Amino acid sequence: MSSTFAGVSILAGGELCPSTESPVVTSTNCGYHLLVVQDYSRTKRATPTGTSICSRPFMVGRHEWCIEYYPNGQKKSCADFISLYVNLLNDDDDAKERVKAKFEFSFIDEAEKHKPMYISGTETLSFRGECLRGYGKFMRKDVLEQSANLMDDCFTVRCDIMVCDTEDAGSSKVLLTEIDQHLNNLLQTKVGADVTFEVSGEMFAAHRCVLAARSKVFMAQLFGPMKEGTAASGAIQIKDMEAKVFRALLSFIYTDSLPLLEEDDMEEDEGEAMEEGQEEEAAEDEMAEVAEQGQGEDAAEDATELQWLQDLLVAADRYDLQRLRFICEKRLSERIGVTSVASTLALAEQRHCRGLKEACLKFIQVQSPLCLQKVMATDGWEPLITTYPSVLNELIAKLASNQK
Repeated sequence: MSSTFAGVSILAGGELCPSTESPVVTSTNCGYHLLVVQDYSRTKRATPTGTSICSRPFMVGRHEWCIEYYPNGQKKSCADFISLYVNLLNDDDDAKERVKAKFEFSFIDEAEKHKPMYISGTETLSFRGECLRGYGKFMRKDVLEQSANLMDDCFTVRCDIMVCDTEDAGSSKVLLTEIDQHLNNLLQTKVGADVTFEVSGEMFAAHRCVLAARSKVFMAQLFGPMKEGTAASGAIQIKDMEAKVFRALLSFIYTDSLPLLEEDDMEEDEGEAMEEGQEEEAAEDEMAEVAEQGQGEDAAEDATELQWLQDLLVAADRYDLQRLRFICEKRLSERIGVTSVASTLALAEQRHCRGLKEACLKFIQVQSPLCLQKVMATDGWEPLITTYPSVLNELIAKLASNQK
């Protein structure tokens, strides 16, 4: 399915240009809207944290949407970032319907992220009524200002939306698949479970057929000549993996979506979805915040999530779960920062993640000399250049291109 152009909005001097105020309509379920931000510096100075500028309305999948841009972040904890959200605008039909959709923000020159296959690999979220979803920490302002994305005090963001399906509260028709909920219920209740895994001292019950259907590796281990060692309890032992990583792996196998990391350990205000009165959607309302949170009280929590994603990517590679690997690679590329780029780059090189590797190299390429010194002072730098010296050569070539 190709993505259809759904118009452009031009922001200049901190407000929407009148020439682009009228709505744009496209009848397809997959469309994109361009947000052109002119006078970036002036807008940043004039717009306080928590204040947004909205795009023109545009239609995708029979529903009206808009983009909300926060030049100085949506809240205080995002003040060093630009925030971007997509908003399902409320009307009589949308008030009754829960719209399932995928979306992605990217810069105009990030062609790889514009492909429908890339958008389809993102998480499916639920929208209803006036509902914002997006990224409070889309990109640090200082990183944006040093990057090639900002030219002549202007940058362009593309918002892709893929409407998956709609559930009408007043209809007797079942339009949304519930197979992920049913399989997750099977996993949680352990009804019919016929295999047990022991991981870091924890036991996990599962269903052989489900695992084998989803992973060729599990197929070989459970029904083929490959056999994992079993403990005295009769459980299959999984070595070199943390229990929380295996728990997430199982959850993905049963639901085909990436679960949240240990929700009880995460701050309640880290969720980036802001749907009024939708308590039943709390789990889905926790959107991943894009970019490194390298300071303050969030740093330890960010480091924990980063390590979890890195370990989960390794687990996805180990069990040949290509979609999970893709999602982890994408999430990691969105969380690249000064303190994490070296370890993430090493992982990308080790696991042959070309997209993630290129994102790391591009991040380092646009850093100031001071930031480069900070990158080289991190614990991950020395192991990176020692184990993968060819990466250093590629990086030098990238930095040399800056001088041309």
